[in-house]
Amino acid sequence: MKPPVAKREPKRREFHGDVFIDNYEWMRNKESAEVQDYVAAQNKYCEARMAHLAGLRGTLFEELKAHVEETDMSVPTRINDYWYFTRTQQGKQYGVQCRMPVRGADDWDPPVVDPQGAPGSMIGEQVVFDANAESEGHDFFRLGGLDLSHDGRWMLYGVDVTGDERYDFRIRDLDATLEQGRPVELPELFKGIGGACFTPDGQWVFWTEVDDSWRPCAIWRHHVGTPVESDVCVYREADERFWVGAGISFDERSIVIGTGSKTTTEVLMLPVSTPEGEFQAFIPRKDGVEYDVSFACFEGAGDHGEDVPLAVVYHNANNPNFEIDVVDMRAHKPPYRLGEGVCVAAGSPYGCEHGEPDRPITEAYFNPANPTILQGAHGLGIEGIALHKHFVALSYRADGQSHVAYTTKQAAAADFLAGRPWRFIELLPPPLENDWDMVAADRADSTGDHGERLWTEDGVEVDADGTSPAVLQNLPQSLPQDHTSSFDGASDDHLPGETRRLYSIGTGGNPSYEAPRMRYSFSSYTRPGELHEIDPATGVDTLLKRGKVLGDFDPRDYMERRVWITARDGERIPVSLVWRRDFPAQDSPMFITGYGAYEIASDPGFSVARLSMLDRGVLYAVPHIRGGGEMGRAWYEQGRRLNKKHSFEDFVDATRALQAAHLADPRRTVANGGSAGGLLMGAVANMAPECFAGIEADVPFVDALTSILDPDLPLTVTEWDEWGDPLHDAGVYEYMKSYTPYENAPEASDDAVCFPRIFITTSMNDTRVLYVEPLKWLARLQAAGVDAVAKIEVEAGHGGRSGRYKQWEEVSYENAWCLAVMHITR
Repeated sequence: MKPPVAKREPKRREFHGDVFIDNYEWMRNKESAEVQDYVAAQNKYCEARMAHLAGLRGTLFEELKAHVEETDMSVPTRINDYWYFTRTQQGKQYGVQCRMPVRGADDWDPPVVDPQGAPGSMIGEQVVFDANAESEGHDFFRLGGLDLSHDGRWMLYGVDVTGDERYDFRIRDLDATLEQGRPVELPELFKGIGGACFTPDGQWVFWTEVDDSWRPCAIWRHHVGTPVESDVCVYREADERFWVGAGISFDERSIVIGTGSKTTTEVLMLPVSTPEGEFQAFIPRKDGVEYDVSFACFEGAGDHGEDVPLAVVYHNANNPNFEIDVVDMRAHKPPYRLGEGVCVAAGSPYGCEHGEPDRPITEAYFNPANPTILQGAHGLGIEGIALHKHFVALSYRADGQSHVAYTTKQAAAADFLAGRPWRFIELLPPPLENDWDMVAADRADSTGDHGERLWTEDGVEVDADGTSPAVLQNLPQSLPQDHTSSFDGASDDHLPGETRRLYSIGTGGNPSYEAPRMRYSFSSYTRPGELHEIDPATGVDTLLKRGKVLGDFDPRDYMERRVWITARDGERIPVSLVWRRDFPAQDSPMFITGYGAYEIASDPGFSVARLSMLDRGVLYAVPHIRGGGEMGRAWYEQGRRLNKKHSFEDFVDATRALQAAHLADPRRTVANGGSAGGLLMGAVANMAPECFAGIEADVPFVDALTSILDPDLPLTVTEWDEWGDPLHDAGVYEYMKSYTPYENAPEASDDAVCFPRIFITTSMNDTRVLYVEPLKWLARLQAAGVDAVAKIEVEAGHGGRSGRYKQWEEVSYENAWCLAVMHITR
C-alpha cells in the first residue's frame, strides 16, 4: 500500500535574502476539507500499515495491564482539616478524588483506608471529584486545576474536553447536593481560561486570561457571587515574552502574581486581607534575572522569644546556577534587593555564560557559604528550599542527578543566627536488601562505585565517529566476555567522590506548614516509586507506600548504570543504561530516548510499559544531552540558541559510542523523542541516518523555523529566548535553517533509501506544537520515498489521549512499532 500523495502548492518564504519554497504550508488551514481528508487518508494508511502488529499490541497491552494494581489508592495527604487521597478502580479511566476529616488538630498519621473499597465507602469519606462521571460524553477529558477554600466547602475546578489547554472553571459547593444527587454549583463560568485560584476564604477568585496566541497574558479578580462580566483586570503583561499566573503564597498571607520569560521573572504580591488593593512588585524585574520569594519565620528564636520573620529569596542575580538568600525582615521594611541577607546555598558558576565560562562544568566547586554536603559537588545547581515549622528541605542538582537535604528548623535557626553554614543532611533512599545497588563496603576505587567500566570486545578504545580517540572510559586490564558480568552494575562516572545509584528524589506531598515529619518520594529506572516520611529530629524513615507491580516482577532482575562518553567537542556526556540482567547488553536491540531543551532534566523514573521491552532483551538508553538541566545552568546554555547543535551531536555521539562498544546493534536501534525531543529526532535522522533503524517522533517540533518566524503563532515570541530570534537576526536564521528537520529532509534520491523508518504521533488540538508541523514533515518524507507513517489523534492535545486505559493502548501501539523495527514480533 502506498501512502497518500499530498498536493504541492508552492509558497515562497523569504527572510534575510534567503528563499525557501514550502510546498505544504496549505496544510495550516485546519478547517479546510482538503486538510481533513488528508488527515483521514493518513490515518487510514497508518491503520493498514500497522494492522499486522495487532497481535503484538494486544500482548503488550495485556502485559502492562497485568502488572498494574487497577483498584488502588494514594496515601492520604493532610490539607487543613481533611485528609485527601485518590482512588482508582478497575475498568475506570480516571481517578476519583476523596477526603476524610482529620481526627483532631494534632492528627498527622494518615487514616487507614481500604484501598479496595469504592469511593465514599468508608465512614466519613466524601467524594470530592469523580472524573469518570464528569467525563461522560467526552472523548477527551483533563482536569486543569482544583483549588479549595480553607474550610474545605468551596471547590474551584477547571476542565478541558478538547485538548487545547483552555479550561472552563466553575465553583462547586461540596457541602450541598441537589435532590437528584447532583452537586450544587454557582452560576459563574470562567470560560476558556488558563487557570484560577481561590483566596483562602473562598470569597475571591483570581483567574488567568489567555490571548489569541495561547499566551497567559493577564490576571482578573472575581468576587464570588457576582457576574463574571463585572470582573476587574488587576494585571496585564505587555511584554509578549512573558507569561503570567496567580496563586496563594505558602503561608496563605499573600496573593501572588508571577510573570516571567525564559530568562527573566518578577513577583508581585498583595495581602489576602485586602484583595481589592494594588499589587506591588517584591523586587522589580531586571532583564536576565530570575527570582522567587516565599515567607516564613523562626518560631520563638528572637532575643525575647519572639518569632523572627523571614523572606526567602531564590535568584540568579549573582550566581547563574542560583543561590538562596534568607533575609531577616526585622532589619528593615521593604523594598528589598536581590543578594541581600544570608546566603544559605549557592550553585557552581563553572561553564556558565555569565559565570566562569572557561572552567569545566565538571570541576569540583567549593564555596565557604555552602553546607558541607555541597562542597566539591560537580555541576551544582540550586533548585529551591522549603521552610516548614519543624524542618527545612533543600533541593539541588549535582553530578547529573537530583538531590534533597534536610535539617531541623531549630538547627537552621541556630545556624542562621550564629552566621554559619546550615547543617544539612543529604537524604539517601534506602537500598533494597541484597540488591546490586548497595555500595560495597570494601571498595578500593575512589573514583566511582565499584570501578564499573564500559568496554569493547577487543579491548580497543573507540571514538564517537571513528576518528578521534578515547570517547569511552579507561578499559579494565582484563575483559570478561559478558558486558554485564560485573557483580553489581553500579555506575562509575570517573569524577572525584562517589556516584551513587541512579534515582530521582523530591519532597512533594508536604502542603501543610505544621506537619511534624517530611514526606519524600523517589524512584529509579528499576524500582517503582516509593513514598517515605522521615522525622528530621530523629532520622527515623518510614515507608508509607511502594508502587506495586503485579506478576513475577523483581527489581533485582534489572540493571541500571551510568556511563560517560566524550562528545566530538570534548565535553563528557552522561548516559543512563537499563537492561534485564539475564539478557547481556551485547549487540542488543536498543531503545534510545532524549529531550535536551528548556533546562528540563531527563531524570530516572520507573515505567511499567518499559518492562515489556526490557523483558524482550532491549537495552534502554538515555543520553543526558546538553540543552537539558542535568548538570545545571551551563548544561542548558551549551545546548540552546547558537549552541543548539550540541544537543543533536551529543545524542548521535552517544549512540555511536554505545554501538561501537558492541552494547547495541545499529540495525536494531530505535530512537524516540517528543515535542522538542521530536525536533531532536528529526535532526539526528538527517545527521546520522545510519545509526538508527527507526525513529519515533511524538508531537515533533520539526518545522521550528517556520513557527519561530511567525510572532502571531502560539508560543513564538516566548520561544526566542530558547532558540534565538530568526525574524530579526540573520545569523540565527541561518543557524536554525541548518538543522531544522523540515528544511533538511531528504530529497527523492538514494539518501531516502538508507533513511530510518519514521513513526510520527500528533494531535489536531495540540496548541504547543501545531499539528501542521509533523503533517508537513510527513508529506515531505513520504514524497522522498522514506517509509514514514503517522498516527493523528483528532480529539486530543499535546499530551495525547486522556484516560489511563487509552494511554496504555497508545503506548502499546507505539512500542509494538518500535519492537517490530528491532525485529521483535512477539
